[in-house]
Amino acid sequence: MTNYILRLDDACEKRKIESWNRIESILDKYKIRPLVGVIPNCEDPSMDDYEFDYDYENRLKSWVKKGWTIALHGYNHVYSTKSGGINPVNFRSEFAGEPLEVQKEKIREGLRILKGYGIKPKVFFAPSHTFDEKTLVALLEESDIRIISDTIAYDSYTNYGFTFVPQQTGKVRSLPFKKVTFCYHPNTMRDKDFEELEEFIFKNSKKFIDFPTNTVTRRFNLIDWILKKLYFLRRK
Repeated sequence: MTNYILRLDDACEKRKIESWNRIESILDKYKIRPLVGVIPNCEDPSMDDYEFDYDYENRLKSWVKKGWTIALHGYNHVYSTKSGGINPVNFRSEFAGEPLEVQKEKIREGLRILKGYGIKPKVFFAPSHTFDEKTLVALLEESDIRIISDTIAYDSYTNYGFTFVPQQTGKVRSLPFKKVTFCYHPNTMRDKDFEELEEFIFKNSKKFIDFPTNTVTRRFNLIDWILKKLYFLRRK
């Protein structure tokens, strides 16, 4: 049976609070606990117009108390290269193409900030899904994180010393995978997006699982390779 995971990107002090409240209400209604990517030090100018949450720390703690999984979502969410790295979903990156020491500092500082909120994430995913081998080295050397939410595959697999939990689509849909992660950005969701999401959850609520934080031994195989090739061919 296919299992579904919901991932929410771009949680930070400045965000579209109304939309975050709306999606939280839907998830609470169906008892779904998502993976939430937190930007430790957001300097992305595209978020400047959002409302500042003066109760941000308590909101983070309330998510943790509910059992939501918190992920380190980069450091500042500012794209400094045009590299797609080893997961070229996009050709812009905060990490891919940057020197190792720069990446290590971002990981180190991001974790320091989250530690100040009492949060020690077990999961990482990069802005725009783009990272490279140096990102993985930085994580190995600067953190205890060994789980990454990203790449295209049929199911979770191990590589480079990490467990990769695949992330395949930006909206709810049926896909031929054992584990499917839907990636949503509440800051930019429209009414239609919320309606489609809730309708899908209503019909498939029993298939949703918490984000898995266990490591696996399964290797990336031929089926994964074919699905990955088809995915990137379709994007082109």
